[in-house]
Amino acid sequence: MAVEKKPVKIMETVLRDAHQSLIATRMTTEQMLPIIDKMDKVGYHAVECWGGATFDASLRFLHEDPWMRLRKLRDGFKNTKLQMLFRGQNILGYRPYADDVVEYFVQKSIANGIDIIRIFDCMNDLRNLQTAVSAANKEKGHAQVALSYTLGDAYTLDYWTTMAKRIEEMGADSICIKDMAGLLVPYKATELVTALKEATDLPIQLHTHYTSGVASMTYLKAVEAGVDIIDTAMSPFAMGTSQPATEVMVETFKGTPYDTGLDQNKLAEIADYFRPMRDEALDTGLLNPKNLGVNIKTLLYQVPGGMLSNLTSQLKEQHAEDKYYDVLEEVPRVRKDLGECPLVTPSSQIVGTQAVFNVLMGERYKMVTKETKDVLAGKYGATVKPFNPEVQKKCIGDTEPITCRYADLLEPELPKLEKEIEQWKQQDEDVLTYALFPQVAVDFFKYREAQQTKVDPAAADKKDGAYPV
Repeated sequence: MAVEKKPVKIMETVLRDAHQSLIATRMTTEQMLPIIDKMDKVGYHAVECWGGATFDASLRFLHEDPWMRLRKLRDGFKNTKLQMLFRGQNILGYRPYADDVVEYFVQKSIANGIDIIRIFDCMNDLRNLQTAVSAANKEKGHAQVALSYTLGDAYTLDYWTTMAKRIEEMGADSICIKDMAGLLVPYKATELVTALKEATDLPIQLHTHYTSGVASMTYLKAVEAGVDIIDTAMSPFAMGTSQPATEVMVETFKGTPYDTGLDQNKLAEIADYFRPMRDEALDTGLLNPKNLGVNIKTLLYQVPGGMLSNLTSQLKEQHAEDKYYDVLEEVPRVRKDLGECPLVTPSSQIVGTQAVFNVLMGERYKMVTKETKDVLAGKYGATVKPFNPEVQKKCIGDTEPITCRYADLLEPELPKLEKEIEQWKQQDEDVLTYALFPQVAVDFFKYREAQQTKVDPAAADKKDGAYPV
C-alpha cells in the first residue's frame, strides 16, 4: 500500500534568526541582495528576513533603514513569501505600545512586502496578541501566532492545547511552537505536535534552536507526528545557537513521505555564497566559536543562547565573571518569583538582569530594575502562575497591580509621535522607526540627512553584542 505523501515545508532563517543568533544581527542588506535570485528559485515555504532584532541592529549598528531593506528584499523575491517576527504589543521594541502604533506597524509591514507575521508574547498572554492578529487579518496578511515554549508545572499538554484552541478562535491563520531555548526534546515533540493537531485545524510550524544539541532529532519526530513546517538555516549559519541546517533536514526526508522536494544543488550554491561570510565573522571575532557548540545547561536552566551571552557580557562589565554559575542558578529562582514566565525577549533580559543584580548585591531584590517592577505590576501581562507575594511586596510595595490588558490604559500615541518627528520625516514609516527607538532613530535620521548613502564597512560596529530572539 502506497504511503500518503506529506511533504514538510521549509522556512529559511538565514536572513534573520540565523545571523541574529550567531553574529549579533550584523548581516547587511548589501550582503543579502546578490543571493536573493537563487534563494527565490529554491521553493521555500517562506524566507524569514525581517523583524526580531534586525530592525534595531540595522539602525544602531549598520546605519541602514530597515524599511528600505524590506523593500529591496521584496523586489528581489518574486516567488517566495517573506516572513517577520513581531513581539505582540511590544512590536519590535521592549515596551508595550498603544494599539494605534501596533496597527500602523502591521499595516506598513504588509504594505512594504511582508506576507507572514509571526506574532508572540513573552508571557503567552493572548490579550497582547489580539490587536496585531486583527490588524494582519484586516491587511490580508497571514497572522501566525507563536506559543513561547517553556517547561514548568503549569505547562502541560492541556495548557498548550487550550491555548491552541483560543488562538484559532482569535483569527490566527497558523500556529508556531516557538522553542527559543531548545528545550523541546524529540519524544516530547511527538506528544505536543500530536496533541495540537488533534486540538486544532490550523497548520502547525515548529521553530527551535540547536543550543541544547537535540534540534534535528526534535524536527524528525515532529515531522513524523504531523508538523507542517519547520524552520531551518543554511549550513554556514546553522547549528549552535541557530537552527538545524536546511540541507541536512532536506536530505533527512529525501525519499520519504515527508520529502521536501528541494534541490540540494541549488542549496549548495547558496551555502557557497554564505560560507565566506561565516569564515570572515569567525576571523573578526564577530562569530564566537562558543556559540557553535552544544550547551546542555540550556536544559538545566532554560536560558536561551542569546541570553547566555548577555549574562556573560553583563558580568564581564562588572568584573564578576566568577559569578557566572551563581547567576545561572539564580535565573530559575527569579523566573519562579515572576510567575514562571517563558524566557524570551524581553522577559529573558528582565529575568537575567535581575538575577545578576541579586547575585552581585548579595541580597535578593535589594536592587530592582524598572522592568522587574513593571512585570510584578502586571504591565507585561498575566503569567501562568501567581507572582511570589513576598517578592512582589518588596519590589512594588503597596502599588496595586493591574489585571487588565496594559495597552487598554494607553492613550493613542501616533499624533504625538508625528509631531515630535516632523523635522526628520522623509517617509511615513519614519514615525514607526522613531516610536520604537527614539534616540537611535534620531541619530539615524541625522546620519541620513548628511547624505552618507553608504556606510564605510570599516566604520561599522563590529563589536559582538547579544541579540536574543
